[in-house]
Amino acid sequence: MIISASRRTDIPAYYSDWFFNRLAAGFVKVANPFNPRQVREVSLRPQDVDCFVFWSKNPAPLLQRIGALQAYKFYFQFTLNPYDQDVEPGLPEKSELLKTFSVLAQAVGAARVVWRYDPIVVTPKYDIAWHKRSFATYCHALAGKTRRVVISFVDAYRGAAAGLRELGAVSLTEEMLGEIAGSFAETATEFGLSIESCCEPVDLRCFNIQPGRCIDDRIIAELTGRNLELPRDRNQRPGCGCVASVDIGAYSTCPAGCRYCYANKGVARVVANCRRHDPSSPFLLPP
Repeated sequence: MIISASRRTDIPAYYSDWFFNRLAAGFVKVANPFNPRQVREVSLRPQDVDCFVFWSKNPAPLLQRIGALQAYKFYFQFTLNPYDQDVEPGLPEKSELLKTFSVLAQAVGAARVVWRYDPIVVTPKYDIAWHKRSFATYCHALAGKTRRVVISFVDAYRGAAAGLRELGAVSLTEEMLGEIAGSFAETATEFGLSIESCCEPVDLRCFNIQPGRCIDDRIIAELTGRNLELPRDRNQRPGCGCVASVDIGAYSTCPAGCRYCYANKGVARVVANCRRHDPSSPFLLPP
């Protein structure tokens, strides 16, 4: 079984105490986000978990207790974008996050830290030229600390549309997509990074950008030493290459406040849900 922790919220940044409490208990309870009465108990015992996939923009709190994961296989999807706080208001300074990335890579190995430059939002402030420069700067800073970078272009999900409008986000034409993708692919290759896309409707293979898999059976096979023959995850968007996993997070629980986020439904709901969170509960968010 693959455990995703989590597409729905940033467990490493905000819920590490709860997560390690659940490891000690050996199980977690997860309510179906579309039918809260449907509850699943998920084993977290080492013999039942093939791999954890952690998603985070700031895994420093979890990193402080990384030794508690010695019995498990795991890797990180570390989203590290160069935006200012007008886009990502709740995150630490990017210089601090670059240091966290380096410390994490040193602790667990470059193969277990996937860098996500995600999503690519183009605005008058963050124009294409700015993205090209920023991506090159971060490639230089992270070279040798990861093997792979994953990119995606922003989607105007219902929950993120208002924030994107306020930022002045522009709709990207195929020409603009190609200009960014081509430049990024060339830069990534220069710094020895493989580059993949995340669930993009546009085929970027002409730029040597392959469709990626966030829950990646290739990485999991490398970590576990065996092929698990996992099916594709039918619950994700069309074009998603991820294999099946169990997500233990909850929507509308991430206080980072990123303006492009699709997983939160309003600041008030996030604040209320964060108050409801109990680190000793088997649920991240009680149904």
